[in-house]
Amino acid sequence: MQYDYIVIGAGSAGAIIASRLSKSHDKSVLLLEGGPDYPKFENLPADIKFGYSTGTDLAVGDEHDWGYTGKVGTQLGTSERRLRLPRGKITGGTSSINGQIFLRGLSHDFNQWKNYGLKGWNYEEVLPFFRKLETDLDFSGDFHGTLGPIAAKRFSVKEWTPPQSGFHHACQELGFQSTEDLNHPEATGVGPFPCNNPGGIRLSTSLGYLSNARHRVNFTIRDKCVVKKILLEKNHAVGVEVNSNGQTYIVEGRKIILSAGALASPHILLLSGIGAEDHLKSNDIPCLIDLPGVGENLRDHPQNFVTASVYDKDILDTKKPRLQVGLRYTAENSEHADDMLMWMGSYAVSGDYREILPNIDANKPSVTGYSAQCENDLIGIQITTSLYFATSSGTVKLNKNDPSSFPEITLNLLDTQEDVDRMSHGIKLATEIMKSRALSDIVQEVLSPSETFLNDDELLTSWLRQTTTTGNHLTSSCAMGNHENPMSVVDENGKVYGVENLHIADASIMPNTVRANTNVTTMMIAEKVSSFLTESD
Repeated sequence: MQYDYIVIGAGSAGAIIASRLSKSHDKSVLLLEGGPDYPKFENLPADIKFGYSTGTDLAVGDEHDWGYTGKVGTQLGTSERRLRLPRGKITGGTSSINGQIFLRGLSHDFNQWKNYGLKGWNYEEVLPFFRKLETDLDFSGDFHGTLGPIAAKRFSVKEWTPPQSGFHHACQELGFQSTEDLNHPEATGVGPFPCNNPGGIRLSTSLGYLSNARHRVNFTIRDKCVVKKILLEKNHAVGVEVNSNGQTYIVEGRKIILSAGALASPHILLLSGIGAEDHLKSNDIPCLIDLPGVGENLRDHPQNFVTASVYDKDILDTKKPRLQVGLRYTAENSEHADDMLMWMGSYAVSGDYREILPNIDANKPSVTGYSAQCENDLIGIQITTSLYFATSSGTVKLNKNDPSSFPEITLNLLDTQEDVDRMSHGIKLATEIMKSRALSDIVQEVLSPSETFLNDDELLTSWLRQTTTTGNHLTSSCAMGNHENPMSVVDENGKVYGVENLHIADASIMPNTVRANTNVTTMMIAEKVSSFLTESD
């Protein structure tokens, strides 16, 4: 059987695309997912179903995480340091394991994409697709959707924990404006995060989209199917090679849509012979389509932390949300508006809080398991400083020892001096917030970084390069661009250059990162590419 559409990856984008395309009852759609599928809500594992007490934490480290790791970069002291890069291995993809912060990209981002020569991608043109995917439970009007599959809500002031209230007041004390709606197209300042977990349920694209499409007779979902490569005849995509339960199958499709994410999508292209000719040949893969941009331009939101002890540990309630309020601002001397995001963690553990998650008993309710583990390691509160418009970029390459295994990922965090300078300023600002009058009744002592690092720019740079981590917001490894740019991988409709019948729709096609958590923009991309495919077919 030949399907009209084969969608590779049932994640933040793929679940949407397959759901939208299958609305045309005369078109057959096959959705392939490498992880498990849970058709019934009651069978969904607790760590996937619940957002950790309506908090914003990752569910990682088990069978629902692909287990990627990546090198921090090539700077002195970082070349051998590796970071975990959680990616969802389940229908819903990373939207099923992520932190549920429902932030859109800003108007600055999409107007810049327009300046790259991409028609149809300025803010006014993408806004309808943002509205189409959401039901905002707090705001309506021109900038917000009210009928979409994914619901979002903000925590009210009365629900804020003491550290969240203190952070909000501290930002105002330092002169930052208050904003009620961080999804306004030009939102800046401090205010509540929109989160797609009303009632404590993590509203993934599986729950929001696939649950309403599963019944369609023209729609087939196959889980635990890993796509090894896309099959080409001359310059036409004609099918995929799939491994399932140790067996290899060939599935034919009239059109192939690759939605495997910023790590897997370039990897699948490379394994298919689509990429830089010299890189493919060095890995004994025949080059069928020479596209040097595949796996290049990998973007992220680097993060670091300012941690403080508190006078009263009774306020560190792990059963309450960890993240509620954020600050968006422009870094000192930055040319990029609103390039920084900062937020308070209502409790902090020793080290990176995400590292404890694999130790949680998946058979227990997520809140109980997570809270119990956290309480053993609580040290205070923590402000995360994140560079939301980094100028550094990384790569996704074939593993020379085994090209078919996980790719070699290099993030190159803080690779440019501009990124170092802005992150340094952010850490100093976060420290100032911790020491503000508004938090004086809560904060006992700033634990990290020490004054020694804060008072010496060279030492602070060294500390940042040794401790900065990933924001898990990976994008742009198959960048969208016009045909004149030799590093462009897809055109403005997601069509892969040089290949007929092959499109990409996921975070990998962003030409640059957005100044927001990337999941909602990825959903918007899926809606927009789905619309194009439906209208053009």
